[in-house]
Amino acid sequence: MSLKMDSRHLYLQVIDQIKRDIENGKYKTKQKLPSEFQLSKELGVSRATLREALRILEEENIVTRRHGVGTFVNPKPIFSSGIEQLNSVTYMIEQSGKTPGSQFLSTEILEPTEDEQVKFEPKKISTLAKIERVRTADNLPVVFCIDKLPEGLIPLDRVHQTDSIFKLIEESSGKEIAYAVTYIEPVGYHDRIYEILKCDPDQSLLLLKQMHYTNEDEPVLYSANFFRSDVFSFHVLRKRM
Repeated sequence: MSLKMDSRHLYLQVIDQIKRDIENGKYKTKQKLPSEFQLSKELGVSRATLREALRILEEENIVTRRHGVGTFVNPKPIFSSGIEQLNSVTYMIEQSGKTPGSQFLSTEILEPTEDEQVKFEPKKISTLAKIERVRTADNLPVVFCIDKLPEGLIPLDRVHQTDSIFKLIEESSGKEIAYAVTYIEPVGYHDRIYEILKCDPDQSLLLLKQMHYTNEDEPVLYSANFFRSDVFSFHVLRKRM
């Protein structure tokens, strides 16, 4: 196979060809690509050109390169959402055509740390309710959720009856979540969470830390949600000011 009839840079042609091969099923999810020597020979390009193409494909989360092992095709995310829109996990799963569900792990009452007290300022809180759940899509575990909110804001005995904490807060307290301040972090291996979400050991997670507020700027809910990166992807619309 030769790519040199195209006037674009060769590494761009290589990227497009590998993407086409993945889309056409030549290389399947989690499959190891041929060695650099084999692939460069097949495509008719230098190994330096191939490495540049693979570097960009890894940045785009299409492949993962494991030093000394090889390059593997990543699963295509099932759910994609604009991070500038505040949607519940339930809504995101429903929009993808899947059935949302929840597996409840624990609820407990905790004394807030200094950091947590600051998060909920100016409201003074003495106790927090902590809820741990696993969110599912067609019974597949996809998100590990830790929610913390002031004790008494919602009836904890109703948590297992709904998939949406947002909805339960609104129904129980009349407070509607209007916006959130969000931080995104990549997360490496974590024994408990990886076992619960049935992740491969070398798979990464996306951690969204979110403080949720009402229209009156009242902080009502702090969430730490661990998303499987092979299932979820997030994007941001940025406009030039």
